[in-house]
Amino acid sequence: MLHRSLLSCVDTTRSKAAGIRRITAWRRNVGASGLACFAPFLKLLDTWLDRIANYVRHHQCSGFVEGLNNKLKVLKRRCYGIYNLRHLFQRITLDQEGYHRFRPASTPTY
Repeated sequence: MLHRSLLSCVDTTRSKAAGIRRITAWRRNVGASGLACFAPFLKLLDTWLDRIANYVRHHQCSGFVEGLNNKLKVLKRRCYGIYNLRHLFQRITLDQEGYHRFRPASTPTY
């Protein structure tokens, strides 16, 4: 329940000052609840409040970059032992563009 109210603070506000006020109010409610499990998160929130409030203004996220980094980390694990740079880049291209690029035209798509 508490996490949903924080998301609504961030998603429904358009100005940075209003976002900071709403997040601070949410933080006070969580602190008053006495739930000790939120203490590390509240500390993190205090540290990054200004940058979190910047999201409120522009509503931009780094989802694409995070997804790409995750794919590359998985690829790095899968390709451990590939020493030929050409083969490594072939694997990256295959994973990023999918098998449809290299599939014969007669193969059905699913």
